[in-house]
Amino acid sequence: MKRPEAEDFLYREARLMDEHRYQEWLSLWTDDGVYWVPCSYAASDPNCEVSIIYDDRSKLADRIIYLEGGTVRDPESRPLIRRVISNVETSPVADGETEVASNFVLVEARDGAEFIWCGRSYHRLRRQGADLKMSFKKVLLVNRQQVLPVLQFLI
Repeated sequence: MKRPEAEDFLYREARLMDEHRYQEWLSLWTDDGVYWVPCSYAASDPNCEVSIIYDDRSKLADRIIYLEGGTVRDPESRPLIRRVISNVETSPVADGETEVASNFVLVEARDGAEFIWCGRSYHRLRRQGADLKMSFKKVLLVNRQQVLPVLQFLI
């Protein structure tokens, strides 16, 4: 896979998350997908590490219900978020998948305050027919050692 195609995928994923279009975002995942936000920057095994988020596809679906259902907050007062993706690098991995590494900066505005989130993401992308899907996403937050507020959006 060429980098422009991977970049297009990342930009689309970012837009869907920023616009709270969670069902469309969920459709970008393979059935065996794993979403991981570890506490440690050097984390290598989600089964042996403390995690901020460690979800399989089923737990992701539950997270979406939680975010859409207003149990976090009134849907009308969802945080306004925008992210910028940069420094995209691609490399082939096993089974025809491609690993895509990128940096991000995300600004969240809610309750009269702004929060800045930034980090590095690692996606594994796999072709399913004509579509690209995520089989794995790992997000390494730069500010992971700060007290984290409740995440009312997808990183």
